[in-house]
Amino acid sequence: MYYRHDLNPVLFSVEPFVSVHWYGMMYVFAFVLGWLLARYFAGLPHSRFTKQNVEDLVTSVILGVILGGRIGYILFYDLPFYLANPLEIFKIWQGGMSFHGGFLGVLAALLLWAKKNHKDFIELTDFIAPCVPIGLFFGRIGNFINAELWGKESSVPWAVIFPTGGNVPRHPSQLYEAGLEGLVLFLLLFFLAKKNPPKGTVSAVFCIGYALARSFAEFYRIPDPQYGYFLGFVTMGQILCLPMFLIGFILLYLSRKWKNSPKYDTVRFKDGTQARVKRYKK
Repeated sequence: MYYRHDLNPVLFSVEPFVSVHWYGMMYVFAFVLGWLLARYFAGLPHSRFTKQNVEDLVTSVILGVILGGRIGYILFYDLPFYLANPLEIFKIWQGGMSFHGGFLGVLAALLLWAKKNHKDFIELTDFIAPCVPIGLFFGRIGNFINAELWGKESSVPWAVIFPTGGNVPRHPSQLYEAGLEGLVLFLLLFFLAKKNPPKGTVSAVFCIGYALARSFAEFYRIPDPQYGYFLGFVTMGQILCLPMFLIGFILLYLSRKWKNSPKYDTVRFKDGTQARVKRYKK
């Protein structure tokens, strides 16, 4: 017997005023745990960021994730629908968030924050990267509860019959992604970041690791109906992962150069002037 999905996407409701959906709560869990993890990394001896920096970053990252994720989904996956139904843009609790859009949104937010606070952008992405898989994990769990983004028909013992996927068992591809993009990638980045590798290494491993995990999971997931397969076998998700592969390998190459180059910090004085001084090892 296969598991028949009957989970209620609504956590609780107070009719007719408000309904709290599991999908939205998953983002709350992700942001809280990501914040706690960032504070943990800020407390490590080799950290170039403080817990106060984490507090300053929280709002920027949240806005980057939500705005970038939603705008990315609209642009990458279903622009004609949202142009015809503009009010649907605001119904985030129903799903419809793009990782790649959220990724670009967070990068933009981090770039602005780094410039404003005179921090190295790549060191900042290295610092934030281990926190991202937490959001990916909870986001995919939210997809599963919403019974969306399900996989291809399957006869494996753990197949699931989704209410929106016909009366046939399917791969729970959301859980595959939660495991690969979430748990596995998190563990890899967590232990790598604790070792204080050369600048750019953690960001590179994140880009390559996510692209590999997502591309693999796409083989078990139904492609987006508005696009189907490109060239008969490639999905939009896999196409969007190609730039991440490229960025990851470029960062790996650059990290080898940065490893052997002198390291400097920008110091700001009380009179508003600043200077670059060589960084001392701790």
